[in-house]
This record gives sequence, structure tokens and C-alpha cells, in this order.
Amino acid sequence: MKTDRSHSLPRLRKLALSVLALAPLALAVGAVSPARADLRICNMTGARVGVALGYRDPQGWMTEGWWNIDERKCETLLKGPLAGRFYYIYALDYSGGGEWGGRSFLCTRDREFSIRGIDNCLARGYERTGFFEVDTGQQKSWTVQLTDSNRAAEVRR
Repeated sequence: MKTDRSHSLPRLRKLALSVLALAPLALAVGAVSPARADLRICNMTGARVGVALGYRDPQGWMTEGWWNIDERKCETLLKGPLAGRFYYIYALDYSGGGEWGGRSFLCTRDREFSIRGIDNCLARGYERTGFFEVDTGQQKSWTVQLTDSNRAAEVRR
């Protein structure tokens, strides 16, 4: 669920992230799990995080936010088979002031948003925010894990 991000951004520190693709696996009982096709974010930290997502669709660039994800929880940002190869994510740690960002700049704002286009963010009254790129390699399902360190745990369904 997207909700309001109403606080000032403190001095930000970088946090590590892990990106893992999920493949459907057989359950221990022998039954086969149906293939889920979604873009998911898992917050593997000990703090609540806010997440914004950017992507291209047939009408052009779109950025959306904020999904608030509690510690050690996952959230589906896009449901269904992924249509594109590249997605862009920006996340911030509400309590620690850290962020997961990058060099791909898209428009955001402090409160819930859906913004069409990535040009002239400031002139249009938005913030210009650096997102990190996720290359799904044309997979139909992908999960991004936000972590406190460089340690990545293997995740399976």
C-alpha cells in the first residue's frame, strides 16, 4: 500500500542492496507452486522503509511512490508478468536516514505520487531523485532485497 512520506530527509548514508531473481520451485510435499509473476521488494533490514518505483510503459516514463514496507516484510509493487527489462528503485530508511539510490534520475515528491515523465522535475514542482537500475534480464518475476550489509541470502519460492 502506498502511503504518505511526511518527514524531512536527514543526512543520508548509503546502504547495500541485493537483487535476486525468484524462480518457482517444487514444494517439499511434491506439489508444484504456481508461477507468480510480480515485481516484489523485500525489506530485510530492522527498520521501516519507503520505496518509490520508476519504469517505462507504452505511454512513456512513470514513477510511483510511496510503498511503506515494515522490517522483514515483502511487498508486491507490480502484479503480473513484467513487461519491461529495466525497473528503477529508490528507497529510504525512515529511522536510520539511509537510502538505496543511484544515478538514474526520476521525479518524486514527499507524499504519495504517480508522475508521468522524467524531464524538468524541479520546474514541474517535483524533486529530482537518483534511482538505482534493476535489470531483470526479461524475467517475468523479480524480487529486490534491501539489506543493511553486502551479505545476500538466497531466496526461493
